[in-house]
Amino acid sequence: MNLNLRRKRKRRLPAREKESLSQPQEINNTWSMDFMSDSLVFGRKFRVLNVIDDYNREALAIEVDFSMSGERVKQILNEVIYSRRKPKKIRVDNGPEFISKALKQWAQKNEIELKYIQPGSPTQNAYIERFNRLFREDILDAYLFSDLHQVRELVWEWMDDYNESHPHKSLGGISPIAYLKKMKNNQTLNRQFQK
Repeated sequence: MNLNLRRKRKRRLPAREKESLSQPQEINNTWSMDFMSDSLVFGRKFRVLNVIDDYNREALAIEVDFSMSGERVKQILNEVIYSRRKPKKIRVDNGPEFISKALKQWAQKNEIELKYIQPGSPTQNAYIERFNRLFREDILDAYLFSDLHQVRELVWEWMDDYNESHPHKSLGGISPIAYLKKMKNNQTLNRQFQK
């Protein structure tokens, strides 16, 4: 039998520059996003998209669904931007949703730079990787889920608690929201002293 089967070729990624991870000096400068996976009790897999602001490590979105395309990622980002303003940069890995034409065109249209990490170098996206580890320990590994509604409910409660109450050593032992308030107060005081 001489079957002519098409071979699927591996997509080549453009060279990614190594860039050291630094904490932004203002809100909405750089966001990070990444996907995670888990499964329901009967085996059906679901995905989680996490989006955080690198400045204060605030969770901006945690979206749960069975699948998410580049179009869906755009929709989620538009919702966050509507309530918060757009970032200058978004740091991502080289997953198919992040290298899609849809997301690239969206970023270009919105004048947002997509910062791709080098393949196999998750430390270049360490803020979201640290967030993912905490989320996995507190939610994904701690519960058995029967449906997406249950996952979404737990995620919503956890995200609120994380932003309001979770202390970060790198933020001086305070939560993302408390850090943001502290920095805003400091900026207000600095402006008053400069007058």
